[in-house]
Amino acid sequence: MSDPTDYVNPMIGTKKGVDWENTFPGVTAPFGMMQFSPDTQSGPTGYSYTDDAIKGFSLDHFSGGCSSFGDIPILPVTGAVGDNPAGRTEHFSHNDEHSAPGSYSVALTDSNVQVDLGATTRTGIASFRYPSGSQAQVLVKSGTSLGGDLTADVQVVNDHELAGTTTPHGLCNNSKYTMYFDITFNRPFTAHGTWQGTAVTPGSSSATGPGSGAYLTFDTSTDSTVTAKVGMSYVSTTGAAKNMAAEIPGWNVKHVQADTRAAWRTLLRKVDVGGASTDELTTFYTSLYRSFQSPSVFNDVDGRYIGFDNVIHRVPAGHTQYATFSDWDIYRSLAPLQTMLYPQRAGDMANSLLRDAQQQGGWWPKWPSQNMTGNVMNGDNGVPLFAQYVAFGARGVNVADALPIMEKGATQSQKVGWGWTERPGVEDYVRLGYAPNNATSQGDHGLQGASETLEWSIDDFAISQLAGAIGDRTTAATYAKRGQNWQNIFDPSTGYLRPRDDNGAFPAGPGFQTPPAGTFGQDGYDEGNAAQYNWLVPQDIAGLVAAMGGKDKVIPRLDDFFSQLNAGGNAPYDWAGNEIDTAAPWVYDYVGQPWKTQEVARRFETQLFTTAPDGLPGNDDNGALSSEYVWAALGMMPATPGTPTLALNSPLVKRAVISLGTGRTITINAPQAADNAPYVTGMQLNGRSYGSTALPASFATRGGALDISLSTSPDTHWATSDKAAPPSYRTDEVPAIGYLTPTGTQVTPGGTSLPATVGASSLAGHAGTVRWTAGSDIAGVSVTPSSGTLDLTHATTADVPVTIAVAQGTPSGYHPVKVSFRTADGKALPGGAVVVTVPAADGAATACDTLGTTDTECGMRLRDNGDGHTTPVTIGGRSGRSTTDGSPFEYFDVDNTIVPGGQYQATVTIDYYDHGTGSWSMQYDSTNGAYKQSPSVAKTGTDTWKTATFTVDDAAFHNGENAGTDFRLANSGDTGTIGRVHVTVTGDNVLALHLCPDDN
Repeated sequence: MSDPTDYVNPMIGTKKGVDWENTFPGVTAPFGMMQFSPDTQSGPTGYSYTDDAIKGFSLDHFSGGCSSFGDIPILPVTGAVGDNPAGRTEHFSHNDEHSAPGSYSVALTDSNVQVDLGATTRTGIASFRYPSGSQAQVLVKSGTSLGGDLTADVQVVNDHELAGTTTPHGLCNNSKYTMYFDITFNRPFTAHGTWQGTAVTPGSSSATGPGSGAYLTFDTSTDSTVTAKVGMSYVSTTGAAKNMAAEIPGWNVKHVQADTRAAWRTLLRKVDVGGASTDELTTFYTSLYRSFQSPSVFNDVDGRYIGFDNVIHRVPAGHTQYATFSDWDIYRSLAPLQTMLYPQRAGDMANSLLRDAQQQGGWWPKWPSQNMTGNVMNGDNGVPLFAQYVAFGARGVNVADALPIMEKGATQSQKVGWGWTERPGVEDYVRLGYAPNNATSQGDHGLQGASETLEWSIDDFAISQLAGAIGDRTTAATYAKRGQNWQNIFDPSTGYLRPRDDNGAFPAGPGFQTPPAGTFGQDGYDEGNAAQYNWLVPQDIAGLVAAMGGKDKVIPRLDDFFSQLNAGGNAPYDWAGNEIDTAAPWVYDYVGQPWKTQEVARRFETQLFTTAPDGLPGNDDNGALSSEYVWAALGMMPATPGTPTLALNSPLVKRAVISLGTGRTITINAPQAADNAPYVTGMQLNGRSYGSTALPASFATRGGALDISLSTSPDTHWATSDKAAPPSYRTDEVPAIGYLTPTGTQVTPGGTSLPATVGASSLAGHAGTVRWTAGSDIAGVSVTPSSGTLDLTHATTADVPVTIAVAQGTPSGYHPVKVSFRTADGKALPGGAVVVTVPAADGAATACDTLGTTDTECGMRLRDNGDGHTTPVTIGGRSGRSTTDGSPFEYFDVDNTIVPGGQYQATVTIDYYDHGTGSWSMQYDSTNGAYKQSPSVAKTGTDTWKTATFTVDDAAFHNGENAGTDFRLANSGDTGTIGRVHVTVTGDNVLALHLCPDDN
């Protein structure tokens, strides 16, 4: 490939298609801190291809799932600045727009200004060519970040320079960070001014606050071009100026663009492919380009950076501190790709995570961005990310210091920093072997107990692999066993990995249940559903297949699952636009049908990726999807996080030479490769016949030569044996899994009974005779028979009928019936449970939450999130929780079991401390879809505890508020404090239980 940058099209992925595609078309160096790119009027993360107006060219971006970054937009305009400079935009046409590695240009049609951008690692350069003689202005919108600014300031330093800071909300509105900037111009401005909102002050040299900014006026009578350089830093404005001086000493935009393009050319040449169509090469090299934009450099040129402890540190000489780790997304496929090509950089990335952890009290970061933890998605994903760096050959990684920190987070939970927790409720996970699907598992889209368990099992397996790598056999064994915790949420009665409640009960009904309209994903699963998460056991696919009933049952389910490739999070099919099932097509390799892996992967490559602006199947998540395409097109995919396993499909390209960072190479030769020829008929590795669907563990670092024969027809004999499958790690599998059906919450009034079935299903080895014992927590609920044996000596499943009886007069409430299982030699097996629910006579559900340092939750929970961050207080002789600056709300979620969402009459009573002025009100989604607010209750400043009651008759309570809550209490005026919240609900599908003790 003479110049792979010719095949990069940064416009791919800038248009919303089936999902929230949101790449940015501007300019960045590899792993650049500076990502200088246009922001359009409706782009959620900056740029939207369907827009026709630009708000400004801001300094930092990310391709993710929420509006963040987009700091310091700069916009050249002509004429008067107007009375709302921050809101000013410029129209443009894609016909006048050009984007390439290292450069971006566009014509702004309202002012007829030509813009050309370039960037180095920490510095941007922009050329603005105005109409000759025009009133040329540069607007610096320093208080207009995409995520919203908490504070901002800008200062005119002299007649050619200004500097300032912005402190916006952090990633997805969590926490905050501060960026510093310094902008210099190649010639003096003739006038300047500032603004704050709509108050414009000519001649002013400074402005502060959200919505503030500065404008600069230039004389274009003799020279119509103005060139600006902008340095950025997270340390200081001085650091920003030093970055600029070191990286772009001159003023030649084209030279900077050429140098950055050369850097990209060097990087892209490390994967030299050929023998494909122009469109395929464009998709491939654009994907490779996207795969090396993040994580981003975080330290200044002098090595200084702001740590997670808000202290300035200096990275060791010759090394780099990195930030913006989209860990849930990138640990699967992006990190291995980056590590294989750049093991030194990957070592720095791993050690950056370690330094972050050390600086925030010894807690491993979760989606670390700038110098704060973003806490996005479920799982402890920085752990397998670190393990992937190590497994694929990162250099100089300090595993020994990282391991104790990871173990700490894997055994205890504690709020850190702004209020995030590494593994919420992990003590229950350790005790039970799964994360209960309760309020503690609440995520951004709902409860996520099942997906949390699966991710933590992967995380624990990764810890085991790291421990083994440094010879710590005891820790390796402990966490290898925990890596099998997926078994504890496998439901043999449905064949699905499912959420379990605190009592061990699965939800009633089938494994996959279509989520209600308006929700995102199935209850118990983050951004997905039971069908999609059912393949997320990469550490033990063979065990999962056995649990599901063997290959004959698994293959038809795979076939059905892949009948749709990008179905979204609510349908029981593959969602290739998200990262849950990155490696799912390769499950066919484990069940003896690799030709189907080859076929599905080819559909993924050719049907979901195009060269159009909407040519991505989903949110790129900082290069995650792009890296999946790169791997698939090369014919392989990282299969098991924490190991260097590469499972095989087939190459889309005829030739590839990969220059590894170890100095070795991988060569791929597939002369028959074509869109319609995905099927492998034979393979050689280093000149010898090869019949496995996974490459040797050494391949990722030592390289090798692959010669692959391909066909348009499937070869149903190549690599189909059990020995040909990629490795599964089956140590500590249980021999069988017990179950009880029905499960979930079963309403059983006093004086009635419930027919049920106790059963067991084989998994690993020979279970033989399984003994079971059933019991309840209350005398009024009995099981007949209450114990027995199940014979799995010559069977894969066995079961026996039982009767669960509820005596007349049994108190209202939840009464779990649990069944324990043991092998004949006493080994405990995963068991089953059902929650017998005796309803209250009044038909009402009640719940309450008493607030303080430790909340007492009875069917309802306060959720700290976004604009609802609270702090515990003791005031007026009582404990409570107070609103905080920028967070005037307190969000509450009623247990979905008793109030799942519908049309309700609700009475909410609050105990509040009557201090200062202002009011309290209740805000909620109504049944007609409108967002409503109850009448307010005024605070009167008595400094005593009072009670307020809000009654509504149209509450939906469908988890539609922030963090999946049902309603929020809104405070106005002075700080508000609440001590207790009580709710009574009647109406559709209410489960009439009195969960608040005072109501019984």
